[in-house]
Amino acid sequence: MAKPVHMRQMPQIAHVDVNCFYASAERAFDPSLEGRPLVVLSNNDGCAVTRSPEAKALGIATGEPWFKLAPRAKEWGLVAKSSNYELYGDISSRVMELLGRYSAWLEVYSIDEAFLGLKGTPDELLSLGRRMKEAVRRHVGVPVCVGIAPTKTLAKLCNKWAKNNPAFGGVCLWESVPADVRQGLMSRLPVDEIWGIAGRLTKRLNVLGIFTVQDLVRADPVMIRDKFSVVLMRTVLELRGTPCIPMEKSASAATS
Repeated sequence: MAKPVHMRQMPQIAHVDVNCFYASAERAFDPSLEGRPLVVLSNNDGCAVTRSPEAKALGIATGEPWFKLAPRAKEWGLVAKSSNYELYGDISSRVMELLGRYSAWLEVYSIDEAFLGLKGTPDELLSLGRRMKEAVRRHVGVPVCVGIAPTKTLAKLCNKWAKNNPAFGGVCLWESVPADVRQGLMSRLPVDEIWGIAGRLTKRLNVLGIFTVQDLVRADPVMIRDKFSVVLMRTVLELRGTPCIPMEKSASAATS
């Protein structure tokens, strides 16, 4: 008699991030804002710090002064909200409490994003990611995307793909994306889209011919360590699937 086939259950990390957090929180509080271009303004209503997808489609940039936007607000149907940090803190707490029900390991990384430690087969992980996404939307009222991968850096990358590519439906599992598709996506993504890489570091990488995520994946980790830092070397290793950045906090949570 043939032995049953057991699917792999490899430890994975999920990165869950609320889309356009401040704007989404405002919509959770006032559903009439759904579908309308919306910006949330900085302290003293100086400039736009968060834009809804509809506002982004109008070409409104982060940091754009409100006095420049105000004359065309009526024409665009643009709604502006003053920052409400009490509301955002409450929404964040509710999101994190809900996510904690899905894993014994929850690391709250910022007000709108968290890492979770997960384990399961690819089908189980995708199903869990979709359940988390649906639960946060249903019970808290804000949209999230979920990236699941063997490392934190790859989980953040998968989340970015889930957010920007409708084909993923808001949930991207690294292992479920064919290798050639992953390479294509990484070849088109600028290196400064990687977690922790920006500004002057990007320019220094460009000098070495490293312009895309795929370029960084192919770089020699030792060379990266010698020319930059151990931290950036860890990023390269994480992009190759080797966990180098551990979960920082354990939190007991109820089962979902």
